Amino acid sequence: MTVILEVGAERADEVVAVIHQAFADRPVLDPPATALEETEDSVAAALAAHGGLLAIHDDEPVGALLFVDDGPLLGLRRVGVLADARQHGIARLLAERAAETATDRGKRGLVLEARAELPATVRFWALNGFVEVGRDGPRLHLQRLLPQTFTLALPEDTAAAGRALAGTLAAGDLVILTGDLGAGKTTFTQGLGDGLGVRGPVTSPTFVIARVHPSLGDGPELVHVDAYRLGDGAELDDLDLDTDLDLAVTVVEWGSGLAEALSADRLELRLERADDDVRTLVITPVGARWADVDLTRLV
Repeated sequence: MTVILEVGAERADEVVAVIHQAFADRPVLDPPATALEETEDSVAAALAAHGGLLAIHDDEPVGALLFVDDGPLLGLRRVGVLADARQHGIARLLAERAAETATDRGKRGLVLEARAELPATVRFWALNGFVEVGRDGPRLHLQRLLPQTFTLALPEDTAAAGRALAGTLAAGDLVILTGDLGAGKTTFTQGLGDGLGVRGPVTSPTFVIARVHPSLGDGPELVHVDAYRLGDGAELDDLDLDTDLDLAVTVVEWGSGLAEALSADRLELRLERADDDVRTLVITPVGARWADVDLTRLV
């Protein structure tokens, strides 16, 4: 059985022991990692300031991390799992609990540093929703922004949410919009187009796959794409959307699993229909573009 505990300075001895053993098993890096220089005092100070996590498996400490306050984000450092415990999914449990802690602390997401010389570690974080937002030599800066969930109680709220989101968008932004038939994807996009001030009408582009709506003012145009009938990413590439991305706000309906390669910075939206009127809107920001954008007041 595995338990993930949020801990303070009182567990510093166990946390530093995990850090030392976990990092001692890693390859020698250039420049070298400094985790082995941590002491019980330095770890206690870090835990007293911002806390951390300790993973206990079969009554033994096997994984740990330290939290760092990074403004709107919650930083993670010294993430380590003992080699003998890595087959139990401890690192994934630590990542999930860290996301819960970030939510509890009102943070928009998580940030950490990984080394390019450790591709398996980088791949692990990518599989857990982290994307590279910068690098300093071999040090990669990885970030995961957390989803925001909104309840749209009335039919008109769906279009209103689109209009509100338009106020945060600029040329070059990509919105990937998914949801079941009738969930309100086109209604949402109509509101977004209204908020952007583009030439309408904005309708489902199913039969033409993509429509371009020019701005009626000096704002960006809207490129509205329906990927429902596209078989794979190659067919999406054939539309040459990347040539328009810098000049337009691009909305791709049914784009999940297809359109992510268009941009490392994007908003992934999912609309779910609770009943005839009520919808749930889940917005997951991805990439450095959205780290400092407050999406909590859209509805």
